[in-house]
Amino acid sequence: QNIVSGYDRDKIKIGVIASHSALDVCDGAMKEGLSTLAVCQRGRERTYEKYYRCFRAPDRKVLRGVVDETWVLPKYSDVLENNWQEKLRAENVLFVPNRSFTSYCGIDSIEDDFRVPMVGSRNLLRTEERSEKKSYYWLLEKAGLPYPEKLDGPEDIDELVIVKLPHARKRLERGFFSAASTNEYEEKSSELLRQGVITEEDLVAARIERYIIGPVFNLDFFYSPLNMTSIGLADADPLELLGIDWRFETSLDGHVRLPAPQQLTLAPQQITPEYTVCGHNAATLRESLLERAFDLGE
Repeated sequence: QNIVSGYDRDKIKIGVIASHSALDVCDGAMKEGLSTLAVCQRGRERTYEKYYRCFRAPDRKVLRGVVDETWVLPKYSDVLENNWQEKLRAENVLFVPNRSFTSYCGIDSIEDDFRVPMVGSRNLLRTEERSEKKSYYWLLEKAGLPYPEKLDGPEDIDELVIVKLPHARKRLERGFFSAASTNEYEEKSSELLRQGVITEEDLVAARIERYIIGPVFNLDFFYSPLNMTSIGLADADPLELLGIDWRFETSLDGHVRLPAPQQLTLAPQQITPEYTVCGHNAATLRESLLERAFDLGE
């Protein structure tokens, strides 16, 4: 609060790590009339510096693009260095944390060492980690929301489950696999260990959940604690459903496009799909289900 109280409110910039959902953040900031700053890692800057660079008219009207300014650092995590933090504060930056920020910079460092004002709760970022004691499962339990039943171990598998653990080499991605029996669990995990897709250490700590068969919708809620009386929305509900989407996952989406007999002919290294998220698609929900969706949001 001491830092942000010294900011020039007329020169506020929205800053974000240039990855994950940075373009969404910059687009939203533009719509609110704010300037944007994308903090890039060398070798990954072209998307933001060239193709989504913002061009403005003399009156500051946006003509094209969403990124006003890019900083290219050797590594994303260099943003934690004091000199870069000083520059962020000098530029009146409010930082929006995305998943890449927490993944590349580390939650401990963000909580303890990142002295730049952030949008949202700094203390809530840790709940995104499945391995944390107070993870999002803890949050769901406290909120009374339903979530798939967790099994104590592979010996309890008596129907289809999904085993959740990180990828061995691509640590930010998933090494998930499914199994319908203890034997299948042993066979698949052994093959994935042999291929180097997962590690023994991660397998021991993996979360095994009953698999819920059905379509998957990501409900994108926004809740504002701000007093909206000043903008004529005194009676508006602070909870908004901004959108609904679902994920494209490799190589899972390629598998489901194959007829079942063809899937059975795949080579051993192709049999188990990967669950790496590579994109999203917009979706809608039947209006008769929206009240139940808002119940979850509340």
